Amino acid sequence: MCISSFTRLSGLLILVILCAALSACGGSRGDLEKWVAEVKAKPAPALQPLPVMQQFETFEYTAQSLRDPFDQTFSGEGAGGPRPDPGRRKQTLEMFPLDGLKMVGSLGSGKGLVALVMAPDKVTYRVHAGDYMGQSDGRVTDVHEDRIELVELVPDGAGGWLERPAKMALEDN
Repeated sequence: MCISSFTRLSGLLILVILCAALSACGGSRGDLEKWVAEVKAKPAPALQPLPVMQQFETFEYTAQSLRDPFDQTFSGEGAGGPRPDPGRRKQTLEMFPLDGLKMVGSLGSGKGLVALVMAPDKVTYRVHAGDYMGQSDGRVTDVHEDRIELVELVPDGAGGWLERPAKMALEDN
């Protein structure tokens, strides 16, 4: 038996199997038609009623003549309070947010105490009382062995500024 006759024989066998499979599918569809008729004969379930739409009370805005709450112009209030010095030269640690800075140690003792602060750029800086750090004009008021105390200037929302105390503690590694 050569390869070409084997190929013809296998092709013929596949054809016979395919014909047998297709003839098996052509059976009676009576059961299917009966089931479809039963399902169609059942009554449809009742639909729930649509929810009642609430009527909302209308409101007419009549405050056009009042001050705009989003206006950033200064109203003159709080003019005597603390303000950032626009002429002061910014220090290196003012480029970083305060929560991105880490106190990693201190040097010296007494009034000559110097804090060591690591910035996000992985450079360690020396910080003395009177230096500035953080992005909110944070002025260092006191340096201790385990913490740095400072005062930040933050806007009060009315055109003025508020002093906010802050601390940075020595990190335990």
